[in-house]
Amino acid sequence: MEAIAKNETHLNATVEPVISKEMQDAPDSDMSSPPLPHSSQSEEPPPYSAALEMDPPPKSETIPQPGSGYESLAGIGEQDATDTTSIKTTCPFDDKAVRRGFIRKVFCILTLQLLFTFSVVCVFTFSSVVKKAVQENLWAYISSVIIFMVVAITLSFLKSFSRRHPWNIVGLAVVTVSLSYMVGTVASFYDTRSVIITMGATLAITVTVIAFSAQTRFDFTICYGLLLILAVDLIMFGFFSIFYYHYITDICYGCLGALLYSLFLIIDCQLMMGMMSNRVDPEEYINAALLIYLDVVLIFLYLLGRS
Repeated sequence: MEAIAKNETHLNATVEPVISKEMQDAPDSDMSSPPLPHSSQSEEPPPYSAALEMDPPPKSETIPQPGSGYESLAGIGEQDATDTTSIKTTCPFDDKAVRRGFIRKVFCILTLQLLFTFSVVCVFTFSSVVKKAVQENLWAYISSVIIFMVVAITLSFLKSFSRRHPWNIVGLAVVTVSLSYMVGTVASFYDTRSVIITMGATLAITVTVIAFSAQTRFDFTICYGLLLILAVDLIMFGFFSIFYYHYITDICYGCLGALLYSLFLIIDCQLMMGMMSNRVDPEEYINAALLIYLDVVLIFLYLLGRS
């Protein structure tokens, strides 16, 4: 028995150093190799807390900081604003061909209007038969005034009518015919010589003012409100001149009136030419021709009244 026990002790002492040596000589990859999957029959599932730890954490949503994200949005807004500003500042009048075509169209319409109006004035002045018939039928004059007021106001304030072809041409023709009848009726009460002199003076003033408004660099379009105030003052000055008549006040009233109407003609010409800060739309050629036509007719009536 003692011999068997000694043999077992000697065998254990021999095996243990061999096993320890093999474990030391094994590579590190064997130690870090993943464990074999366990079977559900031999091992129990992990507890609930361990399962939560094994799940990957949810991704946190990044909130843009005021210093980073909103700066890019602000830059986009500024870029859009710049693009919008560049679009708004572009105007069809920047094209010289469009502007020249618009000016040519307005002056052609204006020339036809003035030729027709002053032809009617000449007929009503030189023909004694027509002069007598016009002076006796004042109801036609009142009718022309009403028609002129209705159609002129409609053309001025209703853009759907003033921009619709050919109704805008028809409306302008009605305004021209009615105003020509009114001017011819007024001229029939004056001497023929005075009417001819007034027509020549009106033609000279109109050509001079149009040439000046085309050459000057001063922007008269910004003074439109000031001219309206001066017009009201001139009306009040003429009203008080009735009660306190003097030849000096009469001369001053005539000079101030002619200057005021000439300034209105300069402003309307610059609005039509489109070279200053304020300008009319290229589609508003009917209104542009109507404004200049009214300015010329008012200058004629004012000079005729002062003769």
